Amino acid sequence: MTDVNALIAANAKRWANARLTRNFATVAHRLVAREAKARYQAVTSKTGVPWAVIAVIHERECSQDWTGALAQGDPWNKVSVHVPAGRGPFRSWEEAAIDALVHCAPYAARNKDWSVGRLLTKLEEYNGLGYAARGRPSPYVWSGTDQYKSGKYVRDGVYDANVVDGQLGCAGLLMAMMALDPTIALAGSKVLAPAPPSATPASAEVVTPSIINPSKGAIGAFIADVLTAIFRRKS
Repeated sequence: MTDVNALIAANAKRWANARLTRNFATVAHRLVAREAKARYQAVTSKTGVPWAVIAVIHERECSQDWTGALAQGDPWNKVSVHVPAGRGPFRSWEEAAIDALVHCAPYAARNKDWSVGRLLTKLEEYNGLGYAARGRPSPYVWSGTDQYKSGKYVRDGVYDANVVDGQLGCAGLLMAMMALDPTIALAGSKVLAPAPPSATPASAEVVTPSIINPSKGAIGAFIADVLTAIFRRKS
């Protein structure tokens, strides 16, 4: 049986050390797009699950296909056949997503601690703890980072140590999304939002215009340019 507390600590440590080894930018831009974010936030309002978490699950389960259910990627307007099977049909993607988070394991809507270690572990639980039982990082979370090398369940109960997961993992997706959208905040995160273009660095020295340092475009600047040109000709 997997020690969940140990897994939480391990995932928090992996997050602190992780570096991206693939390009996450294109997918991250798609996940934080205004229309998509609004739909994820609508589900957040009903479940309490952070919208960015919903987004990365959606990407992993069905490459953000809005016709696919959040639970397992099956069409949400039909009864699901993959685990969790027997769900639906639903009237909308949002209704199916709420069902997945509230009524299906690992019951993400019950979680109240969204610090980074627990968040990543909840995502791993969403896919299953088979990798943790083997002492291996889950590609569902870590694919596309230096924390994952190889190993994948190619089908239910069948593990191949040599297969590399081609999908992008949830951790790298979250890092890339946080770099694009400063509203995404995780406790214990190392990813900082970029400063606004107009911001002045705290270390920058503010220089007051003077005779020897006139403002750009001022008469003093014009005179200084003329004098510089004269002295260059003489030299």
